[in-house]
Amino acid sequence: MKWKKEIKILVWMLVVFVFAFQMPLQDARFREAIMAMFDLTRWYAREHVILCLLPAFFIAGVISVFVSQGAVMKYFGAKAKKWVAYMVASLSGTILAVCSCSIHKRGAGLGPAIAFLYSGPAINILAIILTARILGFEMGLARIIGAVAFAIIIGSVMSLIYRKEEKAKQEEQINFPDMPEKRPMWQTAFHFFTLVLILVFANWGKPGNDITSGGWYWLWSNKWYITSAFALILVFSLIYILKLKWQHIVVASIVTIVSAFVSSSPLVPMIVGIAGIGIITLLDKKEPENKEWTLSSWDFAKQIMPLLAVGVLIAGFLLGSTHDNTVMAGIIPNAWIAKLVGGNTVFSNFFASIAGAFMYFATLTEVPILQGLIAGGMGKGPALALLLAGPSLSLPNMLVIRGVLGTQKTIVYVMLVVVMATITGLIYGII
Repeated sequence: MKWKKEIKILVWMLVVFVFAFQMPLQDARFREAIMAMFDLTRWYAREHVILCLLPAFFIAGVISVFVSQGAVMKYFGAKAKKWVAYMVASLSGTILAVCSCSIHKRGAGLGPAIAFLYSGPAINILAIILTARILGFEMGLARIIGAVAFAIIIGSVMSLIYRKEEKAKQEEQINFPDMPEKRPMWQTAFHFFTLVLILVFANWGKPGNDITSGGWYWLWSNKWYITSAFALILVFSLIYILKLKWQHIVVASIVTIVSAFVSSSPLVPMIVGIAGIGIITLLDKKEPENKEWTLSSWDFAKQIMPLLAVGVLIAGFLLGSTHDNTVMAGIIPNAWIAKLVGGNTVFSNFFASIAGAFMYFATLTEVPILQGLIAGGMGKGPALALLLAGPSLSLPNMLVIRGVLGTQKTIVYVMLVVVMATITGLIYGII
């Protein structure tokens, strides 16, 4: 008998039993926290999983499969100019809501890979729009400036710390042969940006209840027509770029269009369309990359979805659910939030920064969570510190980073993010 394993099982059984035995169901605050936990989970499932995460998985799959090592080396490798590599990496986050793991594995230098890694979850265009719309233009602008600066500085420092290792890697890449592309880069970029634009417009939020005109309102009111137009462009891309059988694509398109007219919810045609692409690519025997694209997207889904479910449940229970016209308190009293992160001290900013390592921030969840914290008394300095540190230090990111970079580099990365977020939050709170 393996005693350590059996004792661990016993301990967990006791923990669950004690929690169930002592569960304070008669307490109103506890009951509200339970309801907030499920309310936030339901809201996230309805608003973000189908329209945001599922397309994002396919976008991540494009990078993993269709972006060749030669293309990565051109912009991020040893032969690339440093300023080009860092600028491309730090600004790529505005359009990429995916992880940089495949970029690093394909030969990118540590510095640009870290810059890309940080900028991805920190300043993707959806996060920028949602932050500015919900938390205010000032906070959205501060997030953009801070995140770009963080990406460049943290990537540069990491590259400096591990310069010997990077130098050896660069020497190996100097004689790296120029690998021919299977297809022109513009075709891969065309396919990629089509998916990105579908993601952006499908998630375009209403500019405000009091706004009924203007460019932003027009985009929101017509977002499904715009999304449909890009979906037609995607059909072209699937047939002429990925070389999928046009008969299969036409059938899938017709089924998707019919589902859009039959159902009043845009979620249904989105699910049908994604399922159609998945089935067609998996059954494609002509181009192995097409099947690999869907399998790679599935790998991303397997990594993120279970963590997302647990993370959002915990966030709802601890912090409550604040969205639309719903305000439900979590188990943590507002007085505690105000005491810990209500001011603009070094401690409040440090606590807000390091809290990101212990909280879950799946795609875009940092905004509603921060909205709840601000409603509970959080100061603007700590709010920015958490906004800059949280998404990059969330649980799935840390697990993936550790798997790619190793434990030591991950610890250094976390320390740099926390220190810089603390200082930035402190300065922003004073300004």
